Amino acid sequence: MNSEDRKNLAKVRYERAVELLKAANILLKENDFKSANNRAFYSSEQAIKAVLSIIEKSSETHNGILSIFNMEFIHKPSQYFSKEDMKMFRSMGRIREASDYDDFYIANKAECENQVAQAKHILEKVYIYLNDNGVFENE
Repeated sequence: MNSEDRKNLAKVRYERAVELLKAANILLKENDFKSANNRAFYSSEQAIKAVLSIIEKSSETHNGILSIFNMEFIHKPSQYFSKEDMKMFRSMGRIREASDYDDFYIANKAECENQVAQAKHILEKVYIYLNDNGVFENE
């Protein structure tokens, strides 16, 4: 895959992340907290997949995406992402998993608002990274 293809893939993935974040906000307003938690997590995951596409890395699993992101952007010095971002993403994953699979899990508004805010934070950081890597240069 050439540089332009990687940028195009990153842009498509980022745009999908934005769509998912919008859906999370709508679901939050409708008090559908479990579904909003799910959409917020997947928004962040799509954004991280956009980052990974720039460096030609990918995975089909949540853990694989986390592992690659951790190795490439957390363990190595990065001006874009921090250990706190990684902790945030892991926490979002746990909440998404509970929301999706735990029959007795009760999602609440405050937690969901935090989940959506964290997704927004991750998307903002990803946007900066992608912009600095020329993904949005023709806009």
